[in-house]
Amino acid sequence: MIRLIKKLDRSVRTDFSVTLTLEQRVRSRLRVRLDDGREAGIFLARGDRLRDGDCLISEERLIVRVKAAQEPVSTVRGRDPWLFARACYHLGNRHVALQIEPGRLRYPHDHVLDALVRGLGLEVILEEAPIEPERGAYGGPGHTHGAGHREH
Repeated sequence: MIRLIKKLDRSVRTDFSVTLTLEQRVRSRLRVRLDDGREAGIFLARGDRLRDGDCLISEERLIVRVKAAQEPVSTVRGRDPWLFARACYHLGNRHVALQIEPGRLRYPHDHVLDALVRGLGLEVILEEAPIEPERGAYGGPGHTHGAGHREH
């Protein structure tokens, strides 16, 4: 098994990749299958969070690029900054992993959260897409509260 042991400081060219969901990208220890079918293990320092485009290096100096997987997400589009701010506040208060971009919010699909956002007056679209949530207020990887709670 290939042991991926370190995240590189910069992106480099590579012919190898691994596609991971958000849940997988926040774990520091994980058994995975590279996109070419080979088995690998990720063994990173606790708190290292992977993002789309990050590169990992193995003990044998094999470099693998991380790709964010398509997964069920709820996407909110709109032009009203007040409604967006309210949605971000309420979702953040529930420790939801939230991707915030101009005119768009995205979070892992959850019908309860969708109802909350719709109740605020915003439209929610269900789709399959990669998600890259905010890292947290201090630039770090954020924190988790264990099973049943999402990272923010």
